[in-house]
Amino acid sequence: MSSPTANAALVINAPPQPNIRALVLDIALNTIIPIALYKLSKRYISPSEFTALLLATTFPMGKSIFDFARHRQLDPVSIIVLLGIGTSGVAVFMGGSPKILLIRESLFTCVFGLACFASLLLPRPMMFYFGQHMFAGANVERRRKYGMSWALPEVRFGNRLTTIVWGTVYLAEFAIRVVIVYTLPVATVLVVSPILLGGLTVATLIWTLRYVRKMRERAIPKIQEMARIDALKMAAQ
Repeated sequence: MSSPTANAALVINAPPQPNIRALVLDIALNTIIPIALYKLSKRYISPSEFTALLLATTFPMGKSIFDFARHRQLDPVSIIVLLGIGTSGVAVFMGGSPKILLIRESLFTCVFGLACFASLLLPRPMMFYFGQHMFAGANVERRRKYGMSWALPEVRFGNRLTTIVWGTVYLAEFAIRVVIVYTLPVATVLVVSPILLGGLTVATLIWTLRYVRKMRERAIPKIQEMARIDALKMAAQ
C-alpha cells in the first residue's frame, strides 16, 4: 500500500499529459449540440438565420458560464464556437453576392487571427489557455503546475510564439481567400478554399505539436523541481 508521501511524490514528479478524451468530448459537445439547436430552430421555431444562430449560442455560452462559476476558468473550445457562431451572425448581414458569400466563410479565421494578436496584450496569450485546457483540464494540481510553468522564460516565449504563428497563418488565409475570390472563377475557389484552409491548419498544427513537445522536454524538469520545492515549503508550514 502506497504511503501519503509516496503518493505526493508521484503527483509532483509525473509530468502532465494531454487529456485527449476530455478534449475530444468537449469538441464533440460544442460541435454537435449547437448544430442540433441550429437545425431544430430552423425547422420548428423560425426559418430566420439570425434566430437559429442565436439559439445555437446558448449551449457554448451556458457551458462557459458554468465552467467559470465552477472552476473559475473559461473553456477555450466553447469560446471558439461562440466566436464562430457570432462571426456567422455578422456575416448574415453582409449581403448575398457570390463573392461576399465566398469571403464570409473565412471571416472566422480573420477574427481568430485578430484575437490571437489581441491576446498578446493580455498577461498571458491565447495559446497558453489552449495548452492549459489540453494538458491540465479541470484538475487542480495539474493546473497549478501548468500555471507555475509561466515563470520560465522559454514557456513565456513559446506560448507567445505559437500565438503569433496561429494569428499570422489565419490572417494570411483570409487575405489569400480575398485575393482568389476576386481573381479566380467561383468553381475554382470552391475547390481551392477547403484545401487552403485545411492545409494551412494541418501544417500549423503539426508544427505546433512538435514545437510544444520540444518546449515541454526542456521545461518539465524545471517545473518538477519548482513543484518539489513548493511541496516542501507547504509541508514545512
